[in-house]
Amino acid sequence: MNETKHILALPFFMIFLLALLGVPRVIAHDLQLVEPGSFANSLLAIIPPLIWLAFVIWKGISPFKPLVYIGVFYGVLLGITHQILWGVAFETAPTLGGNLSDLPPLAHSLITRVFGFVSSVLTGTLLGVIVGFVGLFIYLIRNKTRK
Repeated sequence: MNETKHILALPFFMIFLLALLGVPRVIAHDLQLVEPGSFANSLLAIIPPLIWLAFVIWKGISPFKPLVYIGVFYGVLLGITHQILWGVAFETAPTLGGNLSDLPPLAHSLITRVFGFVSSVLTGTLLGVIVGFVGLFIYLIRNKTRK
């Protein structure tokens, strides 16, 4: 357990809990409870990464690695939530076009769902990397001014 904490820089459950903060936006988006581009949607999208950043800075640890891990976990939770709410989010299931339009419906569903999941994980990971770089910049500036 301590070795895992050392590798992740935070306990696993803390990384998971921080990643969970992003799930309400996913649910609100998929259930169309908030309009894309609305103030409420923006708050739901911006506040969780700000909390991740503030928490890691407050802990005083090097922020890049834990923020990337939080982003990866968020991406997985994003992908799982999208899969669970897939039927609600789309009135008609997405289909493939071009040369792939003649595939059976099961293939359309499988391909779009796999790509949707992978896209979610990549999105979460990229968000973690971006927030991680911001955190690293703040961490370095903070440590430099303390010296």
